[in-house]
Amino acid sequence: MRYMLLIYTEEQTGAPDPADVEQVMGEYWAYEKAVADAGVKEGSDALQPTATATTVRVKDGERLVTDGPFAETREVLGGYYLIDVPDLDSALEWAARCPGAKYGAVEVRPIMEFEQPE
Repeated sequence: MRYMLLIYTEEQTGAPDPADVEQVMGEYWAYEKAVADAGVKEGSDALQPTATATTVRVKDGERLVTDGPFAETREVLGGYYLIDVPDLDSALEWAARCPGAKYGAVEVRPIMEFEQPE
């Protein structure tokens, strides 16, 4: 079954300490290798800061475009992993191993599979 691991952390303000960045990135590279070596990884990416985001809504047929995320929040979506594992327990194990779980939260959400009409 496929699960999305959504990584939420507090967004950085100001310049991060290079040593901290190196440590965290080392943890993510190790995790990246672990999910790939286990054959469960289907995809992953980090996201640019929310200041680069654009939100689109359609109201009464009109497209409304605004800069930034749709709401103010303390934690922001910083990236994701798409994994294919046997069950929720396996997905939770991978989420707990993700470095994002130490620095924020990892939401585990099953992927909804739709049958294509013939």
